[in-house]
Amino acid sequence: MRISKKTQYGLRAMVYLAKCLSKKKICPIKEISKKEKIPLSFLEKIFSKLEKANLVKAKKGIGGGYFLAKKPEKIKIGQIVESLEGKTNLVRCLRYFCPMSKKCSAKIFWQKLNRVIRSALDSVTLADLIRQKE
Repeated sequence: MRISKKTQYGLRAMVYLAKCLSKKKICPIKEISKKEKIPLSFLEKIFSKLEKANLVKAKKGIGGGYFLAKKPEKIKIGQIVESLEGKTNLVRCLRYFCPMSKKCSAKIFWQKLNRVIRSALDSVTLADLIRQKE
């Protein structure tokens, strides 16, 4: 499994927003881009996906920016990854029909590994990441 740059940047931006929340602050996207060294145009696309997934909200106008749609304790890393990567499976055959499905000895292994990774992603929240850093 490979995590894209988009998801790496998205997670960093979400951690940054979670820290802004602790200061009761709405964060301008340009500030996040500068502090996290994420290209602005790329970050705009990332936030668009995160907003569609209802993980962040935007405030328009002067003093505007982004903020978390939920408390950091309620946002699992798996939700962030899925909103940016889509539903992920390690191997294609777990998502699409595979003619070898009934005969495949490895399928059970791939299913189990997929569940373990999903469980790991869903066991950590943004709040956990902030606590680790401090």
